[in-house]
Amino acid sequence: MDLQDKNTVVTGAANGIGKAVAEEFHKQGARVVLADRDAALLNTVVEKLNAKRPNSAFAVACDLSTEAANAELVAKSKQFLGFIDLFYANAGVAMGTDLSTSEETWNTSFDVNVHAHRWAVKYLIDDWLAAGRGYFVSTASAAGLLTAIGSAPYSLTKHAALAFAEWLSITYGNRGLKVSCLCPQGVNTNMLRRSDEATAADNGNVVRASGAVLEPEQVAEIVVETLRQETFMILPHPEVAQFVNKKASEHERWLAGMRKLQLRTLGV
Repeated sequence: MDLQDKNTVVTGAANGIGKAVAEEFHKQGARVVLADRDAALLNTVVEKLNAKRPNSAFAVACDLSTEAANAELVAKSKQFLGFIDLFYANAGVAMGTDLSTSEETWNTSFDVNVHAHRWAVKYLIDDWLAAGRGYFVSTASAAGLLTAIGSAPYSLTKHAALAFAEWLSITYGNRGLKVSCLCPQGVNTNMLRRSDEATAADNGNVVRASGAVLEPEQVAEIVVETLRQETFMILPHPEVAQFVNKKASEHERWLAGMRKLQLRTLGV
């Protein structure tokens, strides 16, 4: 997809990958609705974009953990832009640890990391199918391909997010819908910095040991280049593909290796 003059929506856009992607979309000539819970940060980003190109960026402050909020986001985006060419479900949470994780945390993890994707598409799909075109992009994680050490909710929801994107591509790919899914390892975001805490969902030391930690702007450039090619899988860290191949071909060995890695991160 050429982003010039396209109408796009990016969630989780006040910082991190979402902010960088929204800025890169805008740089490529797209109009962008930016959505995030942090209204103050969000408005700052939107103001900077509009200073470069007036009336090209719009803010929607929202918590996407409910269907109603997703429906409202789509409705407001249509009011701002008209037809939505591309929707990027990037907002996510990294919460919880093991089986002691609260039900509330499990539910929030699934609501934000999985159901928000489903809810957004629910309110977009009729327009896309009627037009015979549309693009859905989501941020999952290398944890959706490989499983993260530490957080059960994070790994399960990222697997589910990837599976939903695959299902969309299989189900609607012959009717004009394009789908891409971002599965990065370490990216220098607030989520990774918080993961240095001992009880965090995704252990930062594990991420750093697994490969390079990229800047959000680097990831955004890779996302845009992949969208030009309209390729499903977006892998900013090429080594992830190698890890996936090893997992598929030698699953028992891969599991044993992950157990050893877990022990190393615990200092055992």
